Amino acid sequence: MPNADTLIKRLPKCELHIHVEGSLEPELMFALARRNGITLPHLSVEALRQAYHFQNLQDFLNLYYQGMSVLITEQDFYDLALAYLERAHANNVRHVEMFFDPQGHTSRGISFSTVIAGLSRAIDDAGRRLGVQASLIMCFLRDRNEEDAERTLDSALAFKDRIVGVGLDSAERGNPPSKFKHVFRRARDAGFFLTAHAGEEGPPGYVWEALDVLGVARIDHGNHSVEDDSLMGRLARDQVPLTMCPLSNLRLRVVDDLAHHPLRRLMDRGIIVTVNSDDPAYFGGYVNQNYLAISAALGLERDDVAAIVRNGIRASLMTMPEKDKALADIDRVLAETA
Repeated sequence: MPNADTLIKRLPKCELHIHVEGSLEPELMFALARRNGITLPHLSVEALRQAYHFQNLQDFLNLYYQGMSVLITEQDFYDLALAYLERAHANNVRHVEMFFDPQGHTSRGISFSTVIAGLSRAIDDAGRRLGVQASLIMCFLRDRNEEDAERTLDSALAFKDRIVGVGLDSAERGNPPSKFKHVFRRARDAGFFLTAHAGEEGPPGYVWEALDVLGVARIDHGNHSVEDDSLMGRLARDQVPLTMCPLSNLRLRVVDDLAHHPLRRLMDRGIIVTVNSDDPAYFGGYVNQNYLAISAALGLERDDVAAIVRNGIRASLMTMPEKDKALADIDRVLAETA
């Protein structure tokens, strides 16, 4: 696609699959470690980057949770979120639905209120200074038990004005969505938007469970849905969006080559696919890099890229007037870059 870089940079985008803790760049990690008197296992930024050679999701999670150890104060969470939101702004992202993992912090003795205060203050400042609108989706760690998730939901209810949704992430294998059916029912009754990671490393059956047992409105990843023709039909019929993350899938060996990524096949079945960055500090690219990489690998054309960007806007929790404005801006950019 000629001038792909210019087109992708100019298109206004949403990001629907970003773990804020996964945007912790090594430079900031070391700065926060110094501020908080924490000694990291790696001696330098370069040594840490050299460790980013993952064989699977668990290899990544081990480093991800290690990195979290530097997040202690409200200011730490503020600095983390604002650094990401500034990068989102540079990628022409207008709207972000940001995952965070409270159990990864409360289990270390950090209060829920400290996490929320820092993230919320960064979101407020980014809205005023950068024009980037962001909201929070709290994820349960699926490798922990449902009772721990229930306690986390109890804590979240006091901050419902700052949290729009509930998700499910962390180690997928051996942790089916149905393990969390009761806490998701409570979250739905409380009025939270529901989403869940499914079908990244887990089988298509996990996507079915996320839909039918948890009642989610979106599927995060969903790669293995291509293995089940009936499931693809369901996703297309019900217009369930998939928040896909190409560079993450490549680095975690969910796919061996982006040329084999299922995004194109899913699009061709009429499924709503979106492109996102997941944990960009660890996987080597923010949202524009993901668009560029998947476009080159799959030979996507201008109309394909524009369709995916529109999908992200329509699948978001933006208001209808905000969606209409963003969609009109996409049409304007396409006309100007024709």
